[in-house]
Amino acid sequence: MKVLLDLNVLLDVVQQRVPHYEASAQVLSCARRGKITATIPAHAVTTLFYVLRKASGQAVAGTTTDWLLHHFEIARTDKAVLAAARALPIPDLEDAVVAASASGCQFIVTRNVADFAGSPVPAITPVAFLLQLNVPESAGD
Repeated sequence: MKVLLDLNVLLDVVQQRVPHYEASAQVLSCARRGKITATIPAHAVTTLFYVLRKASGQAVAGTTTDWLLHHFEIARTDKAVLAAARALPIPDLEDAVVAASASGCQFIVTRNVADFAGSPVPAITPVAFLLQLNVPESAGD
């Protein structure tokens, strides 16, 4: 199964945001173990680098970026995807780009499901996604 992970799922893990950390970390673990194929938006890589560099320094930001590039596919974002995003009935351009770049994915895994109401790819929360996969939320590595 191929999914696109919204930036908030990655931030939940990187920033250890409670109460969202556990489910989001489990989704990332499923990807790392090959249970799912996970794609992330290109802007998520640059945004996470920026956040981590400010909070933890250049080395941590670089190591995390390398880890992301090793374990996740990066969603294509080009002129055609941006044009498709503009045509979607999603008012926030960043969310529309995420939705348009999720082509070929079964789900967008996000905590902001309502933001993707006009998406051609259904959005699902990390908790609901784990239930769909039949993975107990507490079954971490």
